[in-house]
Amino acid sequence: MLPVIALVGRPNVGKSTLFNRLTRTRDAIVADFAGLTRDRHYGTARWGARQFIVVDTGGLEDSAEGAIFEKMAGQTQQAIAEADLVMFLVDVRAGLAGQDQEIARYLRRLGKPCLLVANKAEGMKSGAQLAEFYELGLGPVYAVSAAHGQGVRDLLELAAEQLPPEPQPGEAADAADGANGADAEQQAAPIRIAVAGRPNAGKSTLINAWLGEDRLVTFDMPGTTRDAIRVPIERGAQRYELIDTAGLRRKGKVFEAVEKFSVVKTLQAIEGAQVVVLVIDATQGVTDQDAHIASFILESGRAVVVAINKWDALDRYQREQLARSLELRLGFMRFAPVKHISALKRQGLEPLWKAIDAAYAAATRKMPTAKLTRLLQEAVQYQAPRKSGMFRPKPRYAHQGGMNPPVIVIHGNSLDHLDQAYRRFLETWFRKAFKLEGTPLRIELRTSDNPYADKP
Repeated sequence: MLPVIALVGRPNVGKSTLFNRLTRTRDAIVADFAGLTRDRHYGTARWGARQFIVVDTGGLEDSAEGAIFEKMAGQTQQAIAEADLVMFLVDVRAGLAGQDQEIARYLRRLGKPCLLVANKAEGMKSGAQLAEFYELGLGPVYAVSAAHGQGVRDLLELAAEQLPPEPQPGEAADAADGANGADAEQQAAPIRIAVAGRPNAGKSTLINAWLGEDRLVTFDMPGTTRDAIRVPIERGAQRYELIDTAGLRRKGKVFEAVEKFSVVKTLQAIEGAQVVVLVIDATQGVTDQDAHIASFILESGRAVVVAINKWDALDRYQREQLARSLELRLGFMRFAPVKHISALKRQGLEPLWKAIDAAYAAATRKMPTAKLTRLLQEAVQYQAPRKSGMFRPKPRYAHQGGMNPPVIVIHGNSLDHLDQAYRRFLETWFRKAFKLEGTPLRIELRTSDNPYADKP
């Protein structure tokens, strides 16, 4: 589960600037896909091999007056409660303010790990200006300039040290299967499924429909408020592991889903899943929030199936309107199968399960180098790349570079001059050949060095 860092502070201390600085790698990925939208308050960042979620609480408390945390938006309190580490930003230029002291008192009561960050410290010649912030009682003060990047690397390194240790590979599987003996070790690993969607889209109804089916076998597993609840499910010979995003809670010895929306939990579940079921409320259409969640699924490289819930409530005209809305708002995920269901009436669940299995199979498909290279040559023969200035790209061979999502690495000459239209053509060509429905496909281009480039 990805750790969470929450950026906290009064308005205009630079939280959003630091957020943008920390999440710049994710922003670069978003820019590669046309039509994507993004929730500006949540993002992912990376330091070395560590990846984590960053929550910018900026804008959520801007209207608060008086006791800032008494009037603070519930989402901000929730973000802090779910955080593994809090970065409390103050403005070193403006000096210590009353709101800073109120926030500090709140954080001290929580007892969360906290870094006190003095922002806008560019050009500061001595640490004298930091002295007054020590009275907040939150330990050392770390001077940074989010706008200029000064001190941010050191801050990230310090933050990474304070985050929970990463689970070792296989640790989660050992915990789930350890009690089942040697026979369980011989079974295939379960498919990890996250059910994502905005509040009241029907996530909990769908999960309860799954758990309530007679042919499903569920197991009682412990879960805490800090650890995401994972419910093993067996359906025939296939094992699944359902990752909580809808607020699964134990009720006696069974699990019951209670509708509860948490952006952080949703992002963590998506990152931890192999297949994501994006539930959309047919009666509400495709909203900005649906597009935000879809964009993060795509960025994360997860296989995805779109489940249009409450389909039975629409007439013919409304269904046509929804189809147009899907194309307009989620056109960047045309590879995802769309299934129409009624979770309440348990209609369409069997096709949904089949789509989940197919999406997982596509995401983990092995593509032999010989077949990839042959398909590449056939694609070039069918439609050669266009010349770009003095350069004509020449794709020569291809091999698989990864799975879940599948990655195809293409080698050749002048591939940096290959236009986007031809890249889309190649993606479509490979998708059709390998039946890659339900999974993103990433194509990497590697250009051979020109041996004559440096010669006179």
